[in-house]
Amino acid sequence: MRTLDVGCGIRKQAGSIGIDRNPASRADVLVDLDRFPYPFADDSFERVTAIHVIEHLTDVIRAMEEFHRLTRAGGTVRIETPHYTDHSSFCDPTHKNHLTSLSFKFFGEKHGGFGYYSNVRFRELSVRVKLLTFWKWLGFEFLVNRFPHFRRFWEYYLCFVVRGKAMEFEFGVLK
Repeated sequence: MRTLDVGCGIRKQAGSIGIDRNPASRADVLVDLDRFPYPFADDSFERVTAIHVIEHLTDVIRAMEEFHRLTRAGGTVRIETPHYTDHSSFCDPTHKNHLTSLSFKFFGEKHGGFGYYSNVRFRELSVRVKLLTFWKWLGFEFLVNRFPHFRRFWEYYLCFVVRGKAMEFEFGVLK
C-alpha cells in the first residue's frame, strides 16, 4: 500500500513517503505544507496520514482537498489532532486550528448543510475521541465513542467539564 505521511517529523511511518517542511525531520520530500498542490500526481496514494499536523496548517479546507486529490477512490485518510478542550490545543503557539469531533462533518456525504465550501467528499469510517484519564476511568470515553448521539451531546454541553484529549479520524475517499 502506497502511503503518504504528511508532516512526518522525526517519526516517519515505516514504508511511507514522508513530507515535512522541517529539514531536521526524516522527510523524503521537503514541502511547505501550506502551499498547494504538493508535488505528487492525482490519485498517487492509497492512504494519506496526517498525525498531529492539520492543527498546524493555515487552511484546513484546502488541506482536506489536497488529501482528497492525492488519495485514489476508495483509499483512506487518517487524521489525528488534539480536541479543542485539551490544554495542548492552545498552549502550542504553532497551532492555528482548534477542532472538535464534528469539525469534518461538512466533508461528509450530507456535508452538514455546508457543501458550498468544498466539493470533496469523504465517508466517515471511524471517529475515536480520547478523554482525559479520569473521565476515561468513569466510562465517559466509552459512551462518547460508542453512541454518536451521546458524542454530539457531549460536544454541545459537557466537553468543557468532561474534557477531550485527542481525536482519531479515519475517512474513505469518495470520488
